[in-house]
Amino acid sequence: MVNYATAAVEKTGVMRGLVSTKRVPLGSEVYNRLLETLYDEAAALDERRFDDWVAYLEKDLSYTAPLRLTRNGPNKDRDVVRTMKHFDENYDSMLMRTGRLSKSAWAEDPPSRTRRFVTNVRAAECDTPGEYEVVSYLYVERSRFDNPDNETITAERRDVWRLVDGAYKLARREIIVDQSTLGMSNFAIFL
Repeated sequence: MVNYATAAVEKTGVMRGLVSTKRVPLGSEVYNRLLETLYDEAAALDERRFDDWVAYLEKDLSYTAPLRLTRNGPNKDRDVVRTMKHFDENYDSMLMRTGRLSKSAWAEDPPSRTRRFVTNVRAAECDTPGEYEVVSYLYVERSRFDNPDNETITAERRDVWRLVDGAYKLARREIIVDQSTLGMSNFAIFL
């Protein structure tokens, strides 16, 4: 029997939160190392250390952000559209994007100033040994140009982190943005 209180798969088949029921205990060594990895990843992105961030990525990376719809009635929980995406990236496309951002990219010239806050981290063991499903909430604050008003975005990230040679590498990330109409002028930053 699935415990729906742990945000596992819902009766309707809509994915919510953790899928695995083999939770990694809060405060355990594995949990703490995964949490530290998420914090270090956020710092690398905020500090525009893209080479350091790419070192966290696995070669078989899948990095997606499906669209979000606002729905009413019986389909109100079916608000994530995985057939259309804000972006659908892999390792090679990430190398291209980070390379462009490191040199000059029109959408990020001058570069954004960002702060990423990672919270509500839950982790579980995957069926494949050494892989961990990690669900986290993300709050990003972005400052552009001399504008006194920051842009913000919030999302749930559904990751798979793989233990490789003693370090965790990101194998999959699905970003479920909370907004159906984006409040940011572009998605030139990584989530």
